[in-house]
Amino acid sequence: MAAIANPTALSPPTALASQKPVASHFPSSLRPLSSASSPSSSSAYALHSLHRIAIPWLPIIPRKLDSPLVRLEAAAVADAEADLAEGEAASDSDSAVATAPPPSKPKTGKAALPLKRDRTRSKRFLEIQKLRENKKEYDVPAAVSLLKQTSNTKFVESAEAHFRLNIDPKYNDQQLRATVNLPKGTGQTVKVAVLTQGERIDEAKNAGADIVGGEELIQQIKGGFMDFDKLIASPDMMPKVASLGKLLGPRGLMPNPKAGTVTTDIPQAIQEFKKGKVEYRVDKTGIVHLPFGKINFSEEDLIVNLIAAVRSIEANKPSGAKGVYWKSAHICSSMGPSIRLNIREMLDYKPPAV
Repeated sequence: MAAIANPTALSPPTALASQKPVASHFPSSLRPLSSASSPSSSSAYALHSLHRIAIPWLPIIPRKLDSPLVRLEAAAVADAEADLAEGEAASDSDSAVATAPPPSKPKTGKAALPLKRDRTRSKRFLEIQKLRENKKEYDVPAAVSLLKQTSNTKFVESAEAHFRLNIDPKYNDQQLRATVNLPKGTGQTVKVAVLTQGERIDEAKNAGADIVGGEELIQQIKGGFMDFDKLIASPDMMPKVASLGKLLGPRGLMPNPKAGTVTTDIPQAIQEFKKGKVEYRVDKTGIVHLPFGKINFSEEDLIVNLIAAVRSIEANKPSGAKGVYWKSAHICSSMGPSIRLNIREMLDYKPPAV
């Protein structure tokens, strides 16, 4: 180890070079050589200077790890690290206290309601919602009686039924579209338009149709005329009515044989829709939405109409429906909360005689 640290011990001319005074801060190569010096001494001195420039002499001082100086230095480093850790912890606690959010105020009013959907309800709705028990299944008479109690608006609300069925309408054998004749009517005035030609025009007018026409009525509809609730067409007019599909289809007014709006017996179809024939179909989620009267109907009349709708949906069950057909059934007013029905009791219920 000493031989590597002191390279002068490796070269023979070091004895001669050590006899000459050498400056401690300037390399010997910067001092001019004496002219009186011999060539041998000059070469040795130059070789010694090269050794000093290439590898300077570094003294190695061995130190024991257990010496007092080493122990003092280690203790000082440990104290500094401890002070640094304490400073970081204090700064973290100060920042945590500074960034902590202030305590929130207790929520009051609608914001304190547990259900998010209730926070957007009106005070009227929240009050009438207390009349029913949540998730309770009611029998038909009790549900209809509660339905009338939950209606307190300034206008006459409609009574609606919503049935979730175990069918998927994206399959052809699980589609549902039909009509039902409500024995007590719908309570609404239905405006009927008829597309026909020839002698059937007079028949439609005598049967009570509000609007009757042929090609001229088709042109009016293309121009934006939609002042009717039902459109009935004779079979011979359907090729011409096909051009109205984009206008009538989205509004549910396109004549269809399944809905009873394409028929040869136009007078009978007019009378049925005037008296309370309602068309229904399942939506893409498998739910049937159906109005079955007005809130100002008597409870008996609402029950008769509701059971007639249930019987029609049961009779028109799609061939592709598997398993349990009825999943849930609810009734409600136009502006009121829904009331869950007991499905088994609803299917077995026998209404009073019409």
